[in-house]
Amino acid sequence: MKKIAVLLLSLLLIISMVACTPKTEEPVEPDVSKDVEETLDTPEVGEPTEPKKPIILSTTTSTQDSGLLDYLLPIFTEETGIEVKVIAVGTGKALQMGIDGEADVLLVHAKPDELQFVEDGHGTKRNDVMYNDFILVGPMDDPLNLKENYPGDILEGLKLMKENEFTFVSRGDDSGTHKKELGIWKEAGIEPAGAWYMDAGAGMGDVLKIANEKQGYTITDRATYLSMRDVLDLDIVTEGDENLLNQYGVIPVDPEKNDNINGEGALEFYNWMISDHGQDLIGGFGLEEYGQPLFFPNAN
Repeated sequence: MKKIAVLLLSLLLIISMVACTPKTEEPVEPDVSKDVEETLDTPEVGEPTEPKKPIILSTTTSTQDSGLLDYLLPIFTEETGIEVKVIAVGTGKALQMGIDGEADVLLVHAKPDELQFVEDGHGTKRNDVMYNDFILVGPMDDPLNLKENYPGDILEGLKLMKENEFTFVSRGDDSGTHKKELGIWKEAGIEPAGAWYMDAGAGMGDVLKIANEKQGYTITDRATYLSMRDVLDLDIVTEGDENLLNQYGVIPVDPEKNDNINGEGALEFYNWMISDHGQDLIGGFGLEEYGQPLFFPNAN
């Protein structure tokens, strides 16, 4: 009996010890599949993106001297991320830069030459962008009385200038303005030459300064004149003649010319300039300061 009691006591002790021993749980592997999936699907905040390649815009001095580029290009860069490097020269030189593959896109104003440029395969396409007009400006006292006698007839005004051999300052730089001027002289039946006809070989702003200094006459685009009139003693004497229309076009250079041409950026600039947004910006330039737009948008 005593043995049985000892055995029962031992069994109860063993059961008690087992019951009091803490359980050891198997380790649980963390489920990281969701975190990995989210990491793959969600880009890191602040991850840098590759900057867009800048473009080289070869254009006329009138778009720069008028202040139009200073107005448009910062907006274009902000909206597209594309910086624009400007080379302002005469239209003839701008077109040559395109032929040589030294520019990505052109903004110029000699439409027949521009169409030939595209036809010859140097540009992918061309579109009208805007226009303004040329004007004949001269001394405030207007020694030839052109403002009174020929306010809207540039051909008769040039004939009188030739007869009196009165100082005329020409761009002389194969620019769009120079090409236009030579065409008007030709239309008037005059081949200008002599001491009275000054060949400046300079941009529009510089030519206006020379004409102001010499107190002579010159043909200029209206936008550049208006942007500088406060520092000039020159007045508009002839305007509104149909021979004085000044059309601008935009042309992306053919990217096949060389590997350095930024065809993608040039096309983005082209599309932006002829878009409703770009056209609205062009049409608004000059309104606040001059009370009139300096360029009239006409993309089609």
